[in-house]
Amino acid sequence: MKHVYGWLLLTPAAILLIAFTHYPAAATLFDSFFSTGTVVRPSRFVGLANYAALLDDPIFWQVLRNNLAFALGTIPTSIALALLMAIWVNDKLPARALVRMSYFTPTILPMVAVANLWLFFYTPQIGLLDKVGAMFGAPSHNWLGDPHTVMSCLAVMTVWKEAGFFMIFYLAALQSLPPEIEEAAKIEGASRWYFFRRVTFPLLMPTTLFVLVNATINSFKLVDHLFILTKGGPDNASSLLLYYIYQVAFSFFDTAYASTLTVVLLALLAGLAIVQFQQIEKRVHYR
Repeated sequence: MKHVYGWLLLTPAAILLIAFTHYPAAATLFDSFFSTGTVVRPSRFVGLANYAALLDDPIFWQVLRNNLAFALGTIPTSIALALLMAIWVNDKLPARALVRMSYFTPTILPMVAVANLWLFFYTPQIGLLDKVGAMFGAPSHNWLGDPHTVMSCLAVMTVWKEAGFFMIFYLAALQSLPPEIEEAAKIEGASRWYFFRRVTFPLLMPTTLFVLVNATINSFKLVDHLFILTKGGPDNASSLLLYYIYQVAFSFFDTAYASTLTVVLLALLAGLAIVQFQQIEKRVHYR
C-alpha cells in the first residue's frame, strides 16, 4: 500500500515529464530520419541522409564554433565573477543588502530587455562606448557589425546577466559553512588565501558543479538577445546553434533538418553533462 501511495504522488510529475520532455525528444529523433513533407510531396524515410547533409553544412560548423567560443567566453568568467561577488557580499560591508540587490538585479530582467539595454552601449556614434572612445580621440566603431567584436560584445552582456544569478547559489553555500572551521584556521595562523584555497573552495565544489552544469546549458540555450542585437549577423558571425535551429525550422521551414540539428544539440549537452559529472564529481566533497 505504501508503494501505491508513492507511485500516486509521482504520477502527475511523471506524466508531465513524459509529455513535455521525453516524448518531444523521441519524436524529434524519429523525425530526423525523415524528409520534410510538403503538400505535393509527403515525408519519406531517408535514414541518415539528414545527418550526412549536416556534416557537409558549413553554416552548422560555423555556428557550432561560435557556440563553443561563446561558452568558453561566458562560463568560466561568469562563475569566477559570481564567486568573487558572493565572497564580497558575504563579508561585513556597508549597505550589504543594497549591494546584493544590485548584483542580482540583472538576473530578474528578461533577456530581450537586457539586449535593448545593451544597445545603448554598442550603437555606433551614439552608444556609450563610442561616446567614451570619442573623448580619447578614438574613431566610431560598429561593435555589433564587426565579426571580430560581435561575439565578445554578446559574451560581456551574458556574463553581466548570469553572474548575479550564480552568485546567489555561492552566497547560500558560503552561509551554510560552519564558522568554527574559519575560527580554527585563524587560531592555526592560516592566511585568508590558504583558508580559501584549501578549505572554502573544496567545500563549495558541489555548488560549483551545479553552477557549471547550469552555465553550460544556458550558453547553448540563451538566444533571445540575438533577435534584438544581431539576428545572427554579420555573416553568421554571432549565430548560435539554437538560433540556427530556429532559422531552419521557422524561416526555411525545413523541419526534418531542424530535428536533426536538435538531436545533435541534445547529444552535445548530454555529453558535456556526463563529462562534467565524471571529471568534476571526483573532486566534490559532500558534507
